[in-house]
Amino acid sequence: MKQLDEIKQLLSKCSQQERRQIFEYLRAEFPIHPIEAELNTQAEVILEAIHRASDLTQRGVRGVIAEAAFEMAVVKQLNGWNNLPGVGNVPFDFLLADTIGEVRLQLKMQRKKSQRPMMANEAYKWLPSNMYVVETQRTRGGSDPKTGQDTRPYKFGEFDILVVSMHPSTNKWGNFMYTVAAWLLPREEDKNLLLKFQPVPKVTTDDWTDDLETCIQWFRSSTKKRISI
Repeated sequence: MKQLDEIKQLLSKCSQQERRQIFEYLRAEFPIHPIEAELNTQAEVILEAIHRASDLTQRGVRGVIAEAAFEMAVVKQLNGWNNLPGVGNVPFDFLLADTIGEVRLQLKMQRKKSQRPMMANEAYKWLPSNMYVVETQRTRGGSDPKTGQDTRPYKFGEFDILVVSMHPSTNKWGNFMYTVAAWLLPREEDKNLLLKFQPVPKVTTDDWTDDLETCIQWFRSSTKKRISI
């Protein structure tokens, strides 16, 4: 420890350029993440590739970050719950189980527009101007080979709880809002499908909460309602 303290003292006396050189020297020995070995490149190159990517690609990356943040900040902190692996192409991102049963969670990012949080009335004029918005449909399009119907919309019953990452408005990856999927707004043309854009409040309400276990209680209560607008 004495030697380590001496090194720290010496580092504090070095210039920023000298510390950078030392960092690069140590960086060659200590990879930041195992994916560097998998892709045979450095993390800096991977980050630069993401920085250069299109908006659509970066949206996908943000979605993956949100999922990882949710697992680390929320799921792993739950007591008495197991995070079960999804099998096959399932319409939810997380499958949690306790002694009572399973709960299916779908995670979506709060939408942005022109590098700022998108407001609900920018999605549909009849939605409130003081609420944010989340897009509740699959990222990739397609059609059912049997019926020819669009497969992007979610159907009611495909997941139990909607999780919304509020990073675009809070700049914090650990902030989420939750509601019961059955309470979401339906499409006018087909009441079995979720409306493409759903309004999300800025603070907790009787329909939205920032506590997952509270939302699970709502879901298990089987209360029938719609989110307020």
